Amino acid sequence: MASSLRQILPRRSILAAPSARAWTSQRCAFAQRRSYAIAAPDAADPKLQAIDLSKLQVQKTTTPKEVMSNNDLVFGRYFTDHMLSLEWTAAEGWMDPRITPYQNLSLDPATCVFHYAFEAFEGMKAYKDKQGNVRLFRPDMNMKRLNRSVARIALPTFDGEKVIELIKKFCQMEERFIPSERGYSLYIRPNMIGTQRTLGVGPPGSALLYVIASPVGPYYPTGFKAISLEATKYAVRAWPGGVGNSKLGANYAPCIVPQMQAASRGFQQNLWLFEDVDPTTGKVEDFVTEVGTMNLFAAIINKDGQKELMTAPLDGTILEGVTRNSVLQLAQERLVPEGWKISERRFHMRELAEAAKEGRMLEVFGSGTAAVVSPVRSIQYNDELVSCGLTADIEAGPITKRFKDWIEGIQYGEEEHPWR
Repeated sequence: MASSLRQILPRRSILAAPSARAWTSQRCAFAQRRSYAIAAPDAADPKLQAIDLSKLQVQKTTTPKEVMSNNDLVFGRYFTDHMLSLEWTAAEGWMDPRITPYQNLSLDPATCVFHYAFEAFEGMKAYKDKQGNVRLFRPDMNMKRLNRSVARIALPTFDGEKVIELIKKFCQMEERFIPSERGYSLYIRPNMIGTQRTLGVGPPGSALLYVIASPVGPYYPTGFKAISLEATKYAVRAWPGGVGNSKLGANYAPCIVPQMQAASRGFQQNLWLFEDVDPTTGKVEDFVTEVGTMNLFAAIINKDGQKELMTAPLDGTILEGVTRNSVLQLAQERLVPEGWKISERRFHMRELAEAAKEGRMLEVFGSGTAAVVSPVRSIQYNDELVSCGLTADIEAGPITKRFKDWIEGIQYGEEEHPWR
C-alpha cells in the first residue's frame, strides 16, 4: 500500500503548488481511510522514528530575497529563502527530508491541526561568530523538548540527532541571512502539526515537521530595559496534570487576552500565579510560575542572610527552558563559589513582597530564547507595586547583566565552553 501511495501522489503533498490541490485531497482521503485500520503511533518504535539523511532532497529558490539591514529587522516578520520539511505517516514513518523554497502549505479544511490543536513547536537560534562561523546553541535540548511536547499530544517522535544535522544543512543554505552583529541572530522555528483529514478525535495518522527561519535583532525594540509586570490570578497559564511543561501552540493563544489587559494598565507582561496551599504553613498562597512566555528568576538575600537565586521547579506546570537550564548551570559553576545558594523551589508573591519591603530584594529577571534575559523593574500585586531592586536610573542589575554576557559570550563563540 505504501508503494501505491507513492505512485498515485507526488512527493510534495503538503507544500502548495498550482497542481497540488487535487492530489492533496486524494492523499488526505486515502490517509483517513487507512488510519481506521492502524493503531495509534508507537513513539518508541524505531522504524517510525528513523530519518534517512542520505535521501535529503534540496531544491534551491530561483527568486532569492534581499537581505534586510539589521536596523530594519522586526522579530518574526521576515523569513529566509527556504524551509526544511519532513512528512510522516503511521504506516511508513518519516519520509524523505526536503529543503525547498519557502512556500505556503496546502491543507484540507478538515485537517486535524485546525480543529484539535495537534501542534507543537520549538524556538532556537543560529549565531555567527567573529570568524564567520555559524553556531547553534544547545540544539540537543530543543530536540529533546520537542520530542516530549509532540509525544504529549500523540504526534510522532523522531531521531533528534538526525534533525539537528538537517537543521545544520538548512542553516548553511541560509547563512547569508544570519546577521554577524552581536545581539542579532537567525531565529529558527521547528514546528510539527497533525495533517490527517478527519473530524474524529484520535491520534493523527499523518504529520508534518517543518522548519522555517527569520533573521532577528533584540526581542524588545526598546533595547535591554527593565519591564514591569502585572501579577495575574484571574487567568491561569498552567495547572498540575496539564500541559504547561510542553511547548504547544495551545498554551500561548489563551495568554494573549490577559497580556492585552495588562498592557492596557501599563504593564509589559503578566506574571502568572498559581493559588495553592503552602504545605509548610497551611496557608493559601499565590505561587510564582512564569512571566509572559519566559521562565522567571528572583535574586534575594534570604532570611539566613545568604544570597539566593531561585526559580520555580519543574513540577509539570513550568516549561523546561533551554535558557533556564543554562542560567542554572552557569549559576552553579560561577555563583556558588561566590557564596550564592541556587534553588529550584516553589516561592510565592508574599515572599517576594516581604523581601522588597525588608530591603532583601536584589533582582528579578525572565529568561528565554528570544530575549535571553529580561530585567524586571516592578510587579503589581494586590494593588501594591513590588520593587524588584532597581533604582530609577538603572535598567538591569549586575546579576542579570552577568548572565546576559555569559550566555551571549558562549553563543557568539567568544568563550570556550562545552555548549559551543
